[in-house]
Amino acid sequence: MITTVLAGIPSPSQGVWYLGPLPIRAYALCILAGIVAAVWIGDRRWRARGGPPGAVADVAVWAVPFGVVGGRIYHVVSSPDAYFGPGGDPVSALYIWQGGLGIWGAIALGAVGAAIGCRRAGLSLAVFADSVAPGVLVAQAIGRLGNYFNQELFGGPTDLPWGLEIDPAFRPVGLEDVATFHPTFLYELLWNLAAAALLVYLDRRFRLGHGRVFWGYVVLYTLGRGWIEALRVDPAEQVLGLRLNIWTSVLVCLLGIVGFVVSARRHPGRESPDQVAASVAASEGPAEDAGGDHPGGEQDGEEPDEPADEPAEREQPPAHP
Repeated sequence: MITTVLAGIPSPSQGVWYLGPLPIRAYALCILAGIVAAVWIGDRRWRARGGPPGAVADVAVWAVPFGVVGGRIYHVVSSPDAYFGPGGDPVSALYIWQGGLGIWGAIALGAVGAAIGCRRAGLSLAVFADSVAPGVLVAQAIGRLGNYFNQELFGGPTDLPWGLEIDPAFRPVGLEDVATFHPTFLYELLWNLAAAALLVYLDRRFRLGHGRVFWGYVVLYTLGRGWIEALRVDPAEQVLGLRLNIWTSVLVCLLGIVGFVVSARRHPGRESPDQVAASVAASEGPAEDAGGDHPGGEQDGEEPDEPADEPAEREQPPAHP
């Protein structure tokens, strides 16, 4: 049994199940599970920072759709041949359920959606980003399991014991006779989980705030994505001999370093829970008087002031005799 396990990691026999005519896709389930995990982790961290419960889910209503659209746009732009090249099908660019979400576009446009959601709810975007950053890494790790079920985005040939067995129908042109490949989905999954744990530790140890946990996420993720991307053999746009995603990793990593340093210099320390709660309360504005148009403006649960005693009737001066 041990020899069989070490001979390679078998790929799933299928990635789609049918509930009557309804297809249930493993890729979609992994994405949804990742979103749930990110919201749950983010909500716990957000409340620990002094934020109101439920706010992370409210912002996610904006961030997730924006992120999905952004991820798909980046994937199509960075791998256009399958859609607009010879024999490509432009309509299939809309088939998001078949896989293909670029993390760079997902994070960029997802951040726009989060900014809109935070602005509408009167929340600090920096505190929100710091709260959800480790959860986003966990979500990305879970999402990589979708690539495993789809037998896609794997690395080059390898005879290592943990090589991923790929069915002949999914092997790249020119590598039809190769049975095992680098399981880059597993490399990135483990890297993301380790980076999430490291971020949580650093946040607790050094009390990171004002966006520095998010910038740390950017740096840690891109450091891993760069070398993992170099192992992959799926078609990709090349720039100066390197895959486009490698150049994107380098540039985004530098952006993350700059963002971290600037934040550390401008805003040392972390926002206190009282500051976060106060900012949320301030954004909601003064509470409306419970008494409506009543000029007294009594608060809920308070008894109205008793009317002042009427002045005693004035004694009439005695009549002159």
